[in-house]
Amino acid sequence: MEIRIGISDSPREIDLEMAEGTTQESIIEAIESSVSSGSQIVWLTDKKGRKLGIFAAKLAYIEVGAAKEDRRVGFGAP
Repeated sequence: MEIRIGISDSPREIDLEMAEGTTQESIIEAIESSVSSGSQIVWLTDKKGRKLGIFAAKLAYIEVGAAKEDRRVGFGAP
């Protein structure tokens, strides 16, 4: 499963590939509980075991379960 995170004041997105068996509900619940508890940083772990910390105040949006698609540029793009 893939997660795409938008950060305010940053033109780039963060793309994370989550571990097999991770559900959308578990990711949403983890993020919501972290933000609602007043935590300063939201911590996520990708499929390789790396931890990513994002300041909760800088979260612009989170897209859970984003489909992986090839981004084509140029003459071959539809």
